[in-house]
Amino acid sequence: MAITYLLDTNIVSEPVRKVPNQKVVRQFEAVAGELAIAATTWHELLFGVLRLEKSQRRTALEQYLLGTIQAEVPILPYDSDAATWFSKERARLSRQGVTPSYADGQIAAVAAVNNLILVTRNMNDFANFSDLQVVNWFE
Repeated sequence: MAITYLLDTNIVSEPVRKVPNQKVVRQFEAVAGELAIAATTWHELLFGVLRLEKSQRRTALEQYLLGTIQAEVPILPYDSDAATWFSKERARLSRQGVTPSYADGQIAAVAAVNNLILVTRNMNDFANFSDLQVVNWFE
C-alpha cells in the first residue's frame, strides 16, 4: 500500500490520550498502511516523552512510540528537497510578514515534496503554505 498521509504530532499522540477522539482513532486504524511521519514529528514525540519523569505513563508512551509508531510507521527525512521547498516558502511568507513555526515548516515541506496529505488538528499552522494538502480528522 502506498503512503498517502503524513501525520502531524497531534494526530500521532491522539490514540494514547486519556480520552482519545474516536473519530481520529478510527481513521488512524482505517488507513494504517498509508501513514508516515516526518523526522521532525518523531523528534517532537520522543522529546516530549523523554522529558517526563519515570512513571507508568512514560513507560506506556515509550512503548507506544517505539513499539508501534517507530516499528510500523515510516519516518520520512527532512532532506535537501524539503529544505529547498521550505526555504522558498519561508522567503515568500516572510515577504508577506508571516513567520511560520520552523518545525511546522519542516513538516509541511516533507508532506509537500512527498506529495502527501498532511493530517493535523492545527489547520491554522499550515494555512499559509502553498500547494499543501491539509486535512483535519477531528472534523
